[in-house]
Amino acid sequence: MHALKKIGFYTAFILPAITVLGVYLGGWYNYLSPVFVFIVLPVIDQWIGLDVQNVPAEAVKETEEDWYYRFVTYAWTFVQVAFILWCVYFISMQIFSLREWIGFILSVGLVTGGIGITVAHELGHKKSTLERFYSKVLLMTVCYMHFYIEHNRGHHVTVATPEDPATARKNQNFYAFWLRSVCMGYVHAWKLEVESLKRKNLPAFSIHNTLIWYSVLPVLFTSLLMFFGYLLSQQIHWEIAVFFFTQSIVAFTLLELVNYIEHYGIVRKKLPNGHYERVNPLHSWNASHLLSNFFLFQLQRHSDHHAFAHKRYQIL
Repeated sequence: MHALKKIGFYTAFILPAITVLGVYLGGWYNYLSPVFVFIVLPVIDQWIGLDVQNVPAEAVKETEEDWYYRFVTYAWTFVQVAFILWCVYFISMQIFSLREWIGFILSVGLVTGGIGITVAHELGHKKSTLERFYSKVLLMTVCYMHFYIEHNRGHHVTVATPEDPATARKNQNFYAFWLRSVCMGYVHAWKLEVESLKRKNLPAFSIHNTLIWYSVLPVLFTSLLMFFGYLLSQQIHWEIAVFFFTQSIVAFTLLELVNYIEHYGIVRKKLPNGHYERVNPLHSWNASHLLSNFFLFQLQRHSDHHAFAHKRYQIL
């Protein structure tokens, strides 16, 4: 089973491959990825059943240090950037119908959001400078770099409390949650960054404010993509900018959908001293489906992640 799991995490690379195949086949084939994610994958998950096995205690240290698992996430970073460049190439050289555009953007968002942000989340929790850099690169490709601050310094502190924008209230619909989490998450990230700068006696509006950089970099990246498209076809393609920002919205909407489910309706008790109780396994919803956990790098084992945020995905 351990060997199967090692191979299983490479299944994530199936999704960009399906998307590329759908684009080259054209027409309704652009919807291959949504069909695979929302129909085929759940059916296979139900057929295979649950995976409730954990890495044996005596093998945890060895498994955690196995560079194989790290390589998968590193490789994904390069694959996603190359995938975005391929998308720009195809947009520059081909003409899409509206039907194809919709399927194409949905498919790309499933790749960059469904898997890409999951990998960014995994890498962003690590102490390695290289892994954190890869996390930021991935978040830049979906215009959600503030997540790096808000998730690590905000969500993991305030999860399952009224202060956390990423914890859905009981009976709150997804659309209201999306608006609150996206907007208030960004605002809270600003607050956290300004507080950090104040502690260092640095001005809020300066080159030291990383959130300013995180807000500007996706725009600069879009400009580079448009320049790349111009080099390919000797024409300015505004569709590239529309594509990039639209697939970003699809991508972080998928993230927020996951957020909505993971802590829906859960509230930590407030103690007499005014603080909240420590986060425990009751403050996250889990899922143990084998195949989707391969695609999501065991993100669905979420309670363990919140208890031990620096734990690598393979030992959750």
